Amino acid sequence: MNLKARHPGFKIWAGAQADIDRVVSIWSECLAAYGGPCLFGEALTIADAMYAPVVTRVVTYDVGLNRECAAYCRTILNWPAMVEWAAGAKAEPTELEELDMEF
Repeated sequence: MNLKARHPGFKIWAGAQADIDRVVSIWSECLAAYGGPCLFGEALTIADAMYAPVVTRVVTYDVGLNRECAAYCRTILNWPAMVEWAAGAKAEPTELEELDMEF
């Protein structure tokens, strides 16, 4: 996962679109049932933490979402733990010497 990467206009292939549609369905149902801004109401839960990496992929690959799901993504991205995690990831060097080794 690369929090620095952005791919505006990324073309989503059919297999991935089905997965995206399922996630959007889950998010939409939870947000409608519990009133948001988190999946199960006002407070963040383990479900929101589980979907945090998915939210970052939505941003990376410029996935179009309905208004409610886009607001949910903003909520997760503004969660202090996510802000700290993203800042740490963005501060990492682009190249890691240990990954350039030959085996």
